[in-house]
Amino acid sequence: MTTEQMLAFAVILLMMAGFIWGRLRYDIVACLALLVSVAVGIVPYDKAFSGFSDDIVIIVGSALVVSAGVARSGIINTAVQRFFPSLVTFTPQMLLLLITVAVMSAFIKNIGALAIMMPMAFQFSRRSGVPVSRYLMPMAFAALLGGLMTQIGTSPNIVVSRMRQEITGESFTMFDFTPVGGILTIAGVLFLIVFNRLVPARINQNPSLDEALDFAPYSSDATVTANSGAAGKSLSATLKPGEGDITATAIIRNGRHLAPLPDVTVRVGDTILFEGTPQALDRVTSAAGLELSGKPIKEAPATGEEIAAVEAVVGNDSRLVGLSARRLALFHSYGINLLAVSRQGKRLTERLSEVSLAPGDVLMVQGGMKTLPATLQELNLLPLAQRQILLGTKRRAIVPVIILAAAMLASATGTVPVATAFFAAAIAMLLCRVIPLADAYRAVDGPILVMLAALIPVSDTLRTTGGSELIAGWLADVASAMPVYGALALILVTAMAVTPFLNNAATVLVMAPIAVSFAAALDYRPEAFLMAVAIGAGSDFLTPIGHQCNTLVMGPGGYRFSDYPRLGLPLSLLVVLVAVPALLYVWPVR
Repeated sequence: MTTEQMLAFAVILLMMAGFIWGRLRYDIVACLALLVSVAVGIVPYDKAFSGFSDDIVIIVGSALVVSAGVARSGIINTAVQRFFPSLVTFTPQMLLLLITVAVMSAFIKNIGALAIMMPMAFQFSRRSGVPVSRYLMPMAFAALLGGLMTQIGTSPNIVVSRMRQEITGESFTMFDFTPVGGILTIAGVLFLIVFNRLVPARINQNPSLDEALDFAPYSSDATVTANSGAAGKSLSATLKPGEGDITATAIIRNGRHLAPLPDVTVRVGDTILFEGTPQALDRVTSAAGLELSGKPIKEAPATGEEIAAVEAVVGNDSRLVGLSARRLALFHSYGINLLAVSRQGKRLTERLSEVSLAPGDVLMVQGGMKTLPATLQELNLLPLAQRQILLGTKRRAIVPVIILAAAMLASATGTVPVATAFFAAAIAMLLCRVIPLADAYRAVDGPILVMLAALIPVSDTLRTTGGSELIAGWLADVASAMPVYGALALILVTAMAVTPFLNNAATVLVMAPIAVSFAAALDYRPEAFLMAVAIGAGSDFLTPIGHQCNTLVMGPGGYRFSDYPRLGLPLSLLVVLVAVPALLYVWPVR
């Protein structure tokens, strides 16, 4: 073993120890590992930041923006309410998510399938009260399992098919992977359903302001128009999309206040007074087609100025104190609209436009991003840190679906690379105003992308120093004396162990020749061994860095590096125990 190889192994082992220790955040650990690698000479200076241009960084960042665009469109809310209105308990929710992600991953890029379904996981988490961390890691693992079922499901399957073509003159076909991959997916999904409690309950390590800010419920009101879906329905049915986070405080009908009884039938012209979270207010008013109080600004003005809602506190000497939005004529005088008011310790029972504002009230106001700061200053409103507020904004439900479908089709057919397809989809989301630019930058998880970019040149030191070939030689010596099932299991386990540090396609390129050499030395056919390499390279359940699906859920799930083996290690063992006999049955070695 050369000095460079020893240094490469030492840096990677120390980095893994730092991840598991958990005292420093994962991106800092990765950056320190990169600096040490440069300092000891195993990463050249001109390659130190090559990871920032790697496709994986682009794919993960773009997928986060696309997922945020789909979530913002409201189509996930609509689908959940329409097709799964009574799915409120954890186990059936999890079963639906895992099966859907696994099946989709067989035919589209697994990170794309995961990005599509992540917003639904957040919806189900709110319904069931179960932390979203219990959903996301099993979903990422199900996406990896589903990708094993077809030739196009994951990169290792494509690479191993090409290598079989080079070695034997015959490639694997589209569904040659399905028998073993299907068995593994079924076994894996059942395992994830039964043993999902191995996933710890975590909170996002980089919480959004939506999660960090916690005010008293907002009060708002909305009117039932002739086009509202709420007309003729009961009040309880109208409030159902709010999933318990919203209540009606009164119904105003023909100038009279009615008690908000659940069975009251909502009529055209009714004004419903609400109290709830911004998210619940948005879900209810959007689903029912209600018209918010005031003049919500749904479209950007001709100047192209972005429209957004912000929260601000009424100062003691604000000119709004003692006045109502109607008396102030906020929209006509200042070009802003009052969407909701939060007053600590008091429930408001008047129309929003008639509420006399008081010092300390938290207002949700909507306006142009260029003019809002000056307006807030003029009115002596103290702005709070901006968070995503969708109330009062126009949603484009079909556009993000079309964009996402086009990206998945282009990448699945090989028309364009996956990174290009998802990057183009993210840009299309911005150009079509599916998601504002500021929200897109908030959706991109900076610490995760920095960790990935720093780790790529560090993990590549195994290849550049010859460490991977050294491991291959050791394996060849050990496996040559083993029975066929032992050699097959060893190849599978080694591919699983190597793929966190090499790209999974690179793992196939390194391990496949070793597997074929085993088969030739033992006078066996190579197919089962090549399949074992593909399965091992596609089954990285042990770390958040080996596959972008695992990385994608790390930030939103609030996971630590050490959380992945808790569920991933027994799942990896299950894959080995199931795959080896299945491979020997489906692909006989004689």
